[in-house]
Amino acid sequence: MNLTAFNPLGWFATATYDVSGKVVLITGAGQGIGLELARLLHARGAVVIIVDIDETAARRAEYEFTTRVHSISANVADREQMAQAVGEVIERFGRLDIVVANAGVTPVPATVRTMDPRDFDRVMSINLTGVFNTVHPALDHVVRAKGHVVVVSSCASFAPGMGGSPYMISKAAVEQLGRALRVELAAAGASAGVAYFGIVDTAMTHDMLDTDELGRRIDGLLPWPLNVRITAAQAARTIADGIARRAARTIAPIGWEPYALLRGAVNVVLDSKLAADSTVHELIRAIEQRR
Repeated sequence: MNLTAFNPLGWFATATYDVSGKVVLITGAGQGIGLELARLLHARGAVVIIVDIDETAARRAEYEFTTRVHSISANVADREQMAQAVGEVIERFGRLDIVVANAGVTPVPATVRTMDPRDFDRVMSINLTGVFNTVHPALDHVVRAKGHVVVVSSCASFAPGMGGSPYMISKAAVEQLGRALRVELAAAGASAGVAYFGIVDTAMTHDMLDTDELGRRIDGLLPWPLNVRITAAQAARTIADGIARRAARTIAPIGWEPYALLRGAVNVVLDSKLAADSTVHELIRAIEQRR
């Protein structure tokens, strides 16, 4: 039976959705959250399709599993490649039930005034257009299977994006894409959800916040509990458990939840505070001096 339960925080989720035997396509699955999610869903009985721009990483991930796995090297920013990837899945397995648009990148630290427009385009082409390119060719198959789509946004989409606005812009747009999908797919008996994460301990995070001096200073501006980090495995479990109940939204770590729910009011105060903060002014000037 397809039961629906009301969550007191204000969203609906289907009680159970068994992934056993389902075909799941995951982008950015050669490492990080995507790989951990592939491992978890495979352990729950799914057929996992590992898609990554890095062919070596995709094949290395495939070798971890003995059955129910297939790897595809494709660039999510390339619309034709992603359409071909979906076509390959259908030809090989005859169905596609679940799609997780996980691939993403971060920009070079810069203000809007000083950034290289090509870096803006690069981030948008992967983080936003890449999500569309992943989901769009799969939707007819997902609808036919009454399946589920997950788009990976970020808690960064809740916050002002000074020094790295292309990332926040792209993730805020992905949130809106996921919300549209949720309503549209419901009419066909399928579902969609948005996954939000704070700081996940991945190679991308280390490059952005740990190995870069300005990144460390930006990280230092985050108060507890917003600076709490989770592992890629924890993030993957959040997505997997969300799929299992067809969740409209998932968020981790949980400390971001009050911000997510109250952001309309919080952001008015926060933007004003940051715009007047001398520490932030100093950081912005340091970022612009890299120009």
